[in-house]
Amino acid sequence: MEPPSGPASRRHVPWNRLLLAVSLLTFGTLPTTAQLTIEVVPPLAAEGTDILLLAHNVTKNSLGCTWYSGERVENSQLIASYRADTNVTTKGPAHSGRETLYPNGTLLIQHVTQKDTGSYTLLILKNDLRTERQTGHLHVHPVLPTPVITSNNSSPWEHKDTVVLTCGPETQDTSYMWWINDQSLPSSTRLELSEDKRTLTVFSVTRKDTGPYVCEARNPVSVRRSDPFTLQVLYPVARPSLQASNTTVAEHEGPVVLTCLTDETGVSIRWFFKGQSLLLTRGMTLSLDNSTLTIDPVSRKDAGDYECEVSNRANSSKSDPHRLSVTWQENTQALNVETIVGIVIGLLLVLTLAAALGCFLFLHRGNWPPASTAVHQKVDIQPLLGEWAKLPHTPGAKSYFFSQDVVPLVALSPRPPYLMPDHQLPSTRNYYAPTQMFTVKSTTKQMWVISSSRQVSLWTVGKSLSETQDRRPS
Repeated sequence: MEPPSGPASRRHVPWNRLLLAVSLLTFGTLPTTAQLTIEVVPPLAAEGTDILLLAHNVTKNSLGCTWYSGERVENSQLIASYRADTNVTTKGPAHSGRETLYPNGTLLIQHVTQKDTGSYTLLILKNDLRTERQTGHLHVHPVLPTPVITSNNSSPWEHKDTVVLTCGPETQDTSYMWWINDQSLPSSTRLELSEDKRTLTVFSVTRKDTGPYVCEARNPVSVRRSDPFTLQVLYPVARPSLQASNTTVAEHEGPVVLTCLTDETGVSIRWFFKGQSLLLTRGMTLSLDNSTLTIDPVSRKDAGDYECEVSNRANSSKSDPHRLSVTWQENTQALNVETIVGIVIGLLLVLTLAAALGCFLFLHRGNWPPASTAVHQKVDIQPLLGEWAKLPHTPGAKSYFFSQDVVPLVALSPRPPYLMPDHQLPSTRNYYAPTQMFTVKSTTKQMWVISSSRQVSLWTVGKSLSETQDRRPS
């Protein structure tokens, strides 16, 4: 006997409740067609990107679909629902504003964060009021920042200190790798990695452990490498040695090459001369790394003791002094360019003065009385001076005369100011005559001593003016 059949009872029920009730009644019913699946696109979700929860094998002509946050079908977890008959999408309590539900059942989540990691459940309502249910899982991975290597001691002493290098920052679901000198870590008892490989310990460092070191952080969506990190391993510097191509060299010859020899690497080199820091002079050059000093040509000033010094951040060391000897001959000393130029200029000046003197003597050869015909004529001076010297015309007055082959004072320019007996003229005043110049060298009450080509004397003769009136020049 078949069970009774009749029309189903129908009454108005909210869409969400109806869908939830049908899902509970049909939970666990195996589909007769291809199974509903959910695919996360892209499969590795990076923080900040957009992802799709893509629904596959959705039943055709379904009445609608609903997405829930989590694995449980609860109204409080409802993200959004879609009704095919009205083409309306309704947002639920779990909607964040970044979700979009498409009619084919696919859910878009924009700008995902790590908080979006979890399960998502899709419920499909078929036209026969049966439901299909499937859950997908989303894992949002962070985009890793560039890691940075830190050290507990960036300048350790060789064979003494232990260094701990850390790759940070620490992030979840991240693996770490290390490189040294662009190669993977060698097998060594002095190298030790932590369990998560984020920390590298170097025991009893040596100068070969300077690096550079690089660490790599990796997760499913990103790979980042740190900048290179170099250890400054400190160690005592060995004494260098100084080598010279010549120890004794003649002046103006060369070259002499001094080389600072050292097995140290990563050191700086300085030079010293006579115990002081070397100042490069003419003819001295240094190589790019300062290890070689070249002197060419050699000067006698270059003779002395030379030293080189190597240093690192910890200490320094000097070589033993190396003496350079320079020989020369005094009697064969060569004249430099400046000396030759000075000699030539001096010769030209002497020749010029000699020529000028010759021309002067030639032009005035007729104006000089011969020494044997010296004029001893006495000339009254007062009438010749005019307004410049007015002496009283009284008997017994003294007049000034001159002789000794001279030109009358009336021809002097400028004229002497006053020829009073007690007056002394300045000893540096010059007086010019048409043919020669007279310089007053010294004076007394009775005499001028005047320098020229001849000495000229002017003195008093004790004659009255009346005795010489007829001898005044017209």
